[in-house]
Amino acid sequence: MKFKEKYLAGEIPFEEIDAYVEAWGNSDEPCTLREYLGLNEEEEDVWISDSEEALVELLDSQKKR
Repeated sequence: MKFKEKYLAGEIPFEEIDAYVEAWGNSDEPCTLREYLGLNEEEEDVWISDSEEALVELLDSQKKR
């Protein structure tokens, strides 16, 4: 399971994203970080352009659906 799936399922706290980023950086995965985390383009843009807090809000809004 990717970070996003586990986070939305309530299996991990958001702070685990740092461990996923580090694991991706130390891996030979051919995918992008966005793909590795399971984020879509909008989520990646919010994370990069705005903040981690904005990404948390966006992901949390999906939990409530």
